[in-house]
Amino acid sequence: MHDLVIRNGFIADGTGAPRYRGDVAIDGGVITQVGEVSGPARRTLDAGGRLVTPGFVDIHTHYDGQVSWDQVLAPSSINGVTSAAMGNCGVGFAPAHADKHDWLISLLEGVEDIPGTALAEGLTWDWESFPDYLDAIGRRSYAIDLGAHVPHAALRTYVMGERGADNTEVPTEREIARMADLTGEALEAGALGFSTSRTYAHRSRDGANIGTLTAGADELLGIVAALRRTGKGVIQLISDAYLTADDDFARAELALIRRMAETSGRKLSFTVQQVDEAPDRWKHIFGEIDAMTADGLDIRAQVAPRPVGVLLSFASTTNPFLITPTYRRIAAEAGSVAARLAALADPAVRAAILQEHEGIRPSSGFAALLTHGYSRMFRMSDPVDYEPDASQSLAAEAARAGRDVAAFAYDTLMEEGGRRLLYMPLVNYARGNLDDVHGMMSGRHTLFGLSDGGAHCGTISDGSFPTTTISLWTKGSKSGLKLPLEALVHGYTQRNAQHVGWHDRGVVAPGYLADLNVIDMDDLALSPPAIVQDLPAGGTRLLQSARGYAYTIKSGAVTFENGVWTGETPGRLLRGERALAAPAFA
Repeated sequence: MHDLVIRNGFIADGTGAPRYRGDVAIDGGVITQVGEVSGPARRTLDAGGRLVTPGFVDIHTHYDGQVSWDQVLAPSSINGVTSAAMGNCGVGFAPAHADKHDWLISLLEGVEDIPGTALAEGLTWDWESFPDYLDAIGRRSYAIDLGAHVPHAALRTYVMGERGADNTEVPTEREIARMADLTGEALEAGALGFSTSRTYAHRSRDGANIGTLTAGADELLGIVAALRRTGKGVIQLISDAYLTADDDFARAELALIRRMAETSGRKLSFTVQQVDEAPDRWKHIFGEIDAMTADGLDIRAQVAPRPVGVLLSFASTTNPFLITPTYRRIAAEAGSVAARLAALADPAVRAAILQEHEGIRPSSGFAALLTHGYSRMFRMSDPVDYEPDASQSLAAEAARAGRDVAAFAYDTLMEEGGRRLLYMPLVNYARGNLDDVHGMMSGRHTLFGLSDGGAHCGTISDGSFPTTTISLWTKGSKSGLKLPLEALVHGYTQRNAQHVGWHDRGVVAPGYLADLNVIDMDDLALSPPAIVQDLPAGGTRLLQSARGYAYTIKSGAVTFENGVWTGETPGRLLRGERALAAPAFA
């Protein structure tokens, strides 16, 4: 008797092959039969012609703190993800000396917008070394499986002390050797790989650049040599190469990335997005990746399936008026979100903020967009429209109403009791459409990533990327561009799993781990994010739910039914690479 059988599904098996009608049998947490399944089962799920896929593999998350207090690990788990990689972008909480706990919290609060009060209350700190950290995760169970990178920023400060937090400080040869040794030790203990950050956008809560921003070649190559020595792990990084209009800077960054891959002999992936200042840089980077792969290097661009959109609200972290002295005073003094919203409803406060805002005009970049980019601000709709037209913007609405646009934006944000959300596509929207996103997703050497699940709690809600990938791109963009369902499923399952060395999942076939989704494609959609206060210490985050996931199954256990957690926690720590869970069954 089988443990579980899914009957009457259309199977997209994760390999990119055409979907087909069939059943799936599961025994002992492993898929044992696919196609025509015979024999009874302890439980049978009728897919009813719905889509059956492998569980999604999200290789870019930041649950490094959340694993201390949360078993569900939403938003990833409620968007069909059954395996995730954390510790990306060089940030995390291990290794960590006790006197650096507050500093690491400050760094994650600044870089990843995770409330420091939540981290201070929720982190258990039952570790010091990175192997200790893995052991701490290994003592817990979750709705999904997790792997973790060694984060460069934490590693650097662990070895260099206060100097490690300063990106202008250069480590000694002995310090580089120590970082390499600790990386090797972590890889032997089961670390997924090594991650680093080279972007000015990553700053601590106090505005200081991340310590790894300008790490030199000697430091980086010395550390990644540990991957070659151990024969383990992958490299993940973010660089400002995609942000710059400076060709020489981009070439230098890409040359360093090439050297890291050559020195390590391992797989490497890095962030590639589109910014307004350099809208075609991604094409140049893709050309360089083609050249690197032609030389035998395994280098991939991590890309997003939609614009990375900042969510603006008076009830969360970011809005156009947060730069004004009056808003900052209210935000600092208000003891709760409700108190802040009550103060902002005062006409005198409104008048003061609008007057101050008029005199503060950043000239360019993200700051200019966030504070005065009304042509890129849109009301959140239900279902969410991730390709809004300029005619729907607040600027267009205000013009039609004959209103001052700043005052109109303030009043719009005060709707719904001050909880109105606005969507601002910040990157991947330079031309006001998704054509370039389609180009990135169609690249020969791309990985679907960058969801940042667990991070950007009050500004971004992109842990739902897997749902966007499947729902939006099978229907097509507003200009008619589409991608085949089978290719999209492959990108979020087998391709991602193989890149990080998880060869036991991502395919619906005998012998593979029984991680599966049963999806109603006609109903698959995303609701607007909700502002919830469910973090430790009453911390606030944006949480976006999805419709259309009839069942999510992790290691043979049904973890979600119609988007609701069943209470099952079959997920565990993944140490290093994973071979097939069992031999293929006849």
